[in-house]
Amino acid sequence: MHNTVKNLIDIENNIKIHLNKLNIDNNPKIVAVSKTFKIDKILPLIDHGHINYGENKVQEAVEKWTEIKKINSQIRLHMIGKLQTNKVKFAVQIFDYIHSVDSEKLAKKIADEQNKINKKIKIFLQVNIGDEHQKSGINKNDVGKLAFSCKEIGLDVIGLMCIPPVDNEPEVYFKEMNKLNKALGFTELSMGMSSDFLKATEYLSTFLRIGSSIFGSRS
Repeated sequence: MHNTVKNLIDIENNIKIHLNKLNIDNNPKIVAVSKTFKIDKILPLIDHGHINYGENKVQEAVEKWTEIKKINSQIRLHMIGKLQTNKVKFAVQIFDYIHSVDSEKLAKKIADEQNKINKKIKIFLQVNIGDEHQKSGINKNDVGKLAFSCKEIGLDVIGLMCIPPVDNEPEVYFKEMNKLNKALGFTELSMGMSSDFLKATEYLSTFLRIGSSIFGSRS
């Protein structure tokens, strides 16, 4: 068994054990963050049947995944990085999910481009939950307005996404995100990475973005 497959299975088992112990009903999907890794490192996971993968650069995603997605229609590709409006046309063609929508301008561009090719992208709104000036994401007080605007232009917004501050305990932010997500009536929630995914599952994250714990450290 390839080490990436073993790592994935270990993570899946740890999540089940953790949630069973706490009697929490949650079955989150794992987005294997494959950014910067070459396809030969990813193929064992694809052969194992894993379908959700995360990239943060549009050009890299196009080069890596275009042919594979033609062969395997089950693959679901997630844009997890900051998306520039001038890359939206290409992002809409290759990605199935975009986790990083944080402005009306970006939302409008996505809506325009997906309408051209008759494709519905699943959208997460990125919230700057720690109010960090250096981070992308919309202020939590403005996310309701953005969600309404997205609905008006026909975007399929399924939930919120966040990256908590690295120096603080993530639990307080996960708790706040869960509350905000519910208040807006969303059922999906994108939060939790290699360092904190078990805690994210406690607050009903449904998409975990896990990279190094599956693939190892990036060189």
